[in-house]
Amino acid sequence: MLLKVSIIIPAFNESKNISQVLEPIQSLRDDYEILVVNDGSEDNTSEVVRSFDISIIDLTENRGKSYAMWTGLKHTKGHIVLFLDADLIGLKPVHIENLVAPVVKDMADMTVGIFYSGRNITDLAQKLMPFLSGQRCVKREILDKLDSKEWFSGFGIEVALTRYAKEHKLRIQEVPLFNVTHSLKEEKMGLTKGMKARLKMYWEITKEIKKV
Repeated sequence: MLLKVSIIIPAFNESKNISQVLEPIQSLRDDYEILVVNDGSEDNTSEVVRSFDISIIDLTENRGKSYAMWTGLKHTKGHIVLFLDADLIGLKPVHIENLVAPVVKDMADMTVGIFYSGRNITDLAQKLMPFLSGQRCVKREILDKLDSKEWFSGFGIEVALTRYAKEHKLRIQEVPLFNVTHSLKEEKMGLTKGMKARLKMYWEITKEIKKV
């Protein structure tokens, strides 16, 4: 790689899913700096990550996805940063290369990964609201310009990034992630807890969308 690329994966209670993300990126360790930020998980997410011999930071309490991403940013050095969700299904090295290449080649300031042919419900959500995608590659200099309040807004950082890019007329490229999807909260947490977590996420996101 011409420029050092850091992959940051925020994770909260993802012991059952994160292996599906770490396995395909293991082969990329020579080219990428990889860091998982364990956001105060109550399961054995940390142990699973350590079994892959991948760097991890364990937060003592759950601070939210945006804070975990910010923590990862402060502990990595890449000029380019790729954020990945910890519950992806179907991820392959080619997806990562496709997300990173446009930014490395300076054809885009930020790429946003959009699910295709993975699962209808997640495909549709991302096609309608691509600015919510957690799979995105961006130049560090852009991330460094975000206000600290954006980083501490729960799930709002993706929306904040989109807003910043729009205001500053940055080049954004959508990248199709064929056959990729993610686990639904209801699958991970059970119907009641999953729906409660989903509503909380939507509430936080809605607050940020109003600002876009």
